[in-house]
Amino acid sequence: MTTQRSLGKTLLTGLAASLLSACGEPTTTAATAELHIDGSSTVFPLTREAARRFERGAASERIEVNFSGTAAGFRRFCAGETDISNASREINAEELAQCQANGVDFRVLPLAMDAIAVVVNPANTWVDAISVEELKKLWSPAAEKKLNSWRDLREDWPDTPIVLFGRGQDSGTYDVFTQAIVGATHSSRQDYQASEDEEFLAKAIAAEPNAIGFFGIGAYHRHWDELKLVAVDAGNGAVFPTLETVAQNQYQPLTRPLFLYVSQRSLADKPLLDSFLRHYLDGLPGWIHFTGYMPLARDSYRSSLEALSKAP
Repeated sequence: MTTQRSLGKTLLTGLAASLLSACGEPTTTAATAELHIDGSSTVFPLTREAARRFERGAASERIEVNFSGTAAGFRRFCAGETDISNASREINAEELAQCQANGVDFRVLPLAMDAIAVVVNPANTWVDAISVEELKKLWSPAAEKKLNSWRDLREDWPDTPIVLFGRGQDSGTYDVFTQAIVGATHSSRQDYQASEDEEFLAKAIAAEPNAIGFFGIGAYHRHWDELKLVAVDAGNGAVFPTLETVAQNQYQPLTRPLFLYVSQRSLADKPLLDSFLRHYLDGLPGWIHFTGYMPLARDSYRSSLEALSKAP
């Protein structure tokens, strides 16, 4: 199990993460932007911070960064409406077919490693850890309107209502969570408060004493003083999601990679896109630690930078 010292390091990382503004208004407006980016709200804080760093000292803002969820972002990207699609999962067969039908070729740039955090309200004194089997029991479709109290989940927990929060069905986080926990993508109970906005979910859980929810670890780090992080037990002891446990592949099954999907047409037509991506990938290892996400090996970023110089 992760030591309290490791958890403390995570909390300090979370405090540093507050220096990075997480969600809110897009970097610039669609009417004035030269580059358009949409997709995962998990990846959004990284790309928005990269855009702000790139534009620092520029005469005008030229990059629009929004979030609508990975699935919704892919719909826009495959329709040719965006230059980059932030993604918290790989593109699926249906989305790939849509891109191919519309003549949208792309490059995939691995960006970072992330963990899906399970959190409760700090007033919750009984849940410090939860097993994968308990999460499955709680979130399976069969639990809808049946498993309604904490005691239903574990006998020694109180007979008080469970109030569920989680990512919406346009979210890659929802796809990964349901596959990893329930065993089937897009399969879960539906009687929960869903949102693509991690900030909304964090604030809602912080206001509801009986809440439990899930989202990317970055959202927890931005609200570490308002939420309680729960360790997850996959059968080898309860593990907190920290930089160390993600790097050592110990926080399972809720560790996943993050990606940028980049339009090949935009790379050819918009020199600003190549410049932005080079600045993003070259600088990311120097500031990603402020966000709570796990950097990839430097060789991975170097390979992505080299790939940008090669013909598709």
